Amino acid sequence: MTSRAWLAAVNFNADGLIPAIAQDHKSGRILMMAWMNAESLQLTAQTQTAVYFSRSRAKLWHKGESSGHTQHVHDIRLDCDADVIVLSVTQAGGIACHTGRESCFYQRLDLSGQTPEWQTVDKVLKDPTDIYHANAGADATKTNDTDPKSAAHVSSNHAQADKTSILQQLDKVLAERKHADTDSSYVASLYAKGLNKILEKVGEESTESIIAAKDFANCDENSNKAQYDDARSELIYEVADVWFHTLVGLAWFDIESDMVLNELGRRFGLSGIDEKAAR
Repeated sequence: MTSRAWLAAVNFNADGLIPAIAQDHKSGRILMMAWMNAESLQLTAQTQTAVYFSRSRAKLWHKGESSGHTQHVHDIRLDCDADVIVLSVTQAGGIACHTGRESCFYQRLDLSGQTPEWQTVDKVLKDPTDIYHANAGADATKTNDTDPKSAAHVSSNHAQADKTSILQQLDKVLAERKHADTDSSYVASLYAKGLNKILEKVGEESTESIIAAKDFANCDENSNKAQYDDARSELIYEVADVWFHTLVGLAWFDIESDMVLNELGRRFGLSGIDEKAAR
C-alpha cells in the first residue's frame, strides 16, 4: 500500500474538500468545524497537528500558526459515508474559536420564550485583539490561523501591509490557479466549473452580505456587545467573500485588480453628477 492509498477511501466533495470536526480529546465537546482537502488531511495524519484548507484564501492553514492555539491530533475518524472527518484533539490554550472562546459553537437556541432566540452562552477567554496582535509575526502575507471568517477579526495582522500589494499578490495566485489541477484548490475547481459557476458564487455571496448587513443593522452595541461585535465581523467577512469571488471573475477575463483601482482613482474627486455625465 502506498502512503496515499488510504486517502482513496475518503469521499471528498466536488470541490475536493471534506468537512472536519474537531472534538476535545477529554471532554468530547465539539470545538470547531473547518474544511480539509487531501493534502491537509495527509499533513494532519503525518504531523499529528491539525491542518485545514481555507476556502476563501484557497490555501492550507495550520491551526495555531498565528494565534499559537494549535491542535494536537490524537485520533482521526471517518464516518460511515466517508464524507465527514472527526478529529480528537488537545486544544492548546483551551481556545479554538477566533472570538477567543473555547468552542466556535458558543450560541445556544433558547426555546423557552414565545420565539426561538440565539443566546451566547460561552464567555470570551481572551480578547481576540490580544491573541492576534501578539502573534501577528513579521510576514504579513502568511496564511492566518483561522477559518475564512477570522480574516475580519485579525485584520490588524496586516496593518503594516501594503493593501495594493495584497491585491497584486492575489492577482498572481488567481492567475496561477487557472492552470492548476482542479483537485489542488478551491479556485482551480471554480475555474474548471466555468464562468457561470463563478458568477453564481458572486451572486450568492452578495446576497449573504446583504443579509449580514441587515443583521448588523438590527444589533445594539449597548444592549449586547458580543452580538454586535459578531454581527460586525460577519458583515466584514461576507463582503470579503464578495470581493474575493469578484476578483476570481475578473481573473477569468485576465483583468487584474489594478484596472479596478485605476477606475476608482479616475472617479476620485468627481461629484456623482459629474461622474455620471462623464460615462
